[in-house]
This record gives sequence, C-alpha cells and structure tokens, in this order.
Amino acid sequence: MRHCFSLLLALLCLPLQAAQLTLDLGNGSRHWQSAELLAHPLAQDIQIENDVSYKRTMHYRAVPLAVLLQGVQADDHLQAIALDGFAAEMPAAPLLKDGPARAWLAIEDPARPWPALAKGKPGAGPFYLVWTDPQAGRISPEQWPFQVASIRRLAAVAERFPAMRPAPGISVDNPINQGFAVFQKNCLACHRLNGAGDAQFGPDLNLPHNPTEYFQADFLRRYIRDPQSLRQWPQAKMPGFAAAVISDSELDALLAYLAHMATRKP
Repeated sequence: MRHCFSLLLALLCLPLQAAQLTLDLGNGSRHWQSAELLAHPLAQDIQIENDVSYKRTMHYRAVPLAVLLQGVQADDHLQAIALDGFAAEMPAAPLLKDGPARAWLAIEDPARPWPALAKGKPGAGPFYLVWTDPQAGRISPEQWPFQVASIRRLAAVAERFPAMRPAPGISVDNPINQGFAVFQKNCLACHRLNGAGDAQFGPDLNLPHNPTEYFQADFLRRYIRDPQSLRQWPQAKMPGFAAAVISDSELDALLAYLAHMATRKP
C-alpha cells in the first residue's frame, strides 16, 4: 500500500508532457515540439496586460508568430484549431505585422505549467496566441485562441462556405457585406451559419431560427455587448463585445447581415 501511494505521488509530481504544434501552410506539414519553440532563437519573455483569457497581467515565453508562418502572404487566410474544437478564422495580414499590434505564440513550459483558466478548467496551454498592444489593431477576443493544436492555411471563408455568403449582386460597401466581415472576425470561431463552418461551440445562427427572428433589435444589441446582462448562468462561454472591439456601426452592419441571412435559409 505504501509503495502504491509513493508511486501515485511520484506520478502527480511529474511535469506536463511536451506538446506538439502542427503548421500546415500549404507546403507540407511542420511539427514543432514545445522544447524546440522554447529554445527558438527568437523566443523571449513577454508581458501581456489584461490577458483576454486570464483577465489579468500574464508573463509568457513566446515567439513572434510571423517567424513561424513561412511562405504565408498578407492576403492569405489562416485557421487556428484548438484542442476543444474552437476554430479561429484569421486573415493573415495582422498576424504577419511586427507592430504596433503584434501576434505571439506563447509556449507553455511543461516544467512550469500555466494556471487554470477557472476552477475545474484547464489552462491555456500548450500553445496560446496572444497579442501585445492589441488595441492598436482592434484585435477581437476571438483572435486569442488558446490550447492551440494546429494552424493551417485555407481558402477564404466565402470560398469554403458559400452558404454563408450574402445574395449575389450586393455591393462590397453595402452594410450587409460589411456585416459578413464582422461575422467572420468575431462570430465564426464559435458559431456556424446555415450548417456551414468548422466551429463546434455555439449554436447555428440561422438554423432553425436566426437571432433577429426571436430577439428585438435593442435586446440583441445588449446581448452581443454583454450576454450576462440578459441571461446569467455559470457555464456561459460567450464573451461580451465592447465598442472597442465591435463599433456601433459594425454592430449595425452585423445585424444587417444576420437579418439578411434569415431570408437565405437552405
């Protein structure tokens, strides 16, 4: 019995196992181990103020994400897949910039694991996309994917999921198309629409009903800004989107897109 207890204690004291990040950028897959990234010549210690996931200042060992995205161009589209199925759709351009808003891949050291995100939940590791000076680039909370397992280059959302596209003939500068862009940046990581998308978190936003069909416009705006102001429950996952992330005009455009798509169900 004493031997069994000693063995269990030893197992509990072992550090986390090293993790692997897969990059599939169109020229074959590249697998990075935690140890490789921690020892990368451009890795450095960074401080993140008001970390989106931890809600406080955090310190990480991180590599500028751009140096890992070999061959990626500014007009490319990337998708970060998390261990829990969260799929962040991201245009490449902001990820390739070296400032003022800069994307970093934070790497969890197995010997010094990060804290849990909340009681009973895992931490943000093994890999976490974080930003320095995110306000300068109006970076959305959905552009901070944690528990990242892979990053891949894909065709643009409109090409992959035609069921999400507004009706043909609508001008690019129409609020409906502007709202489609807002939807891709802020909603698509968690929600599908017309059954299309890779997300596995939230409900479909058009099937069987579109939120514009069962929310009054003012309440829907309040819900997007602060979900807990209308519905409170401990397991809530949807974050609020402040005006610094989605401006009032962008929110109007998003609602215009959703209302338009309510007429385009399959």
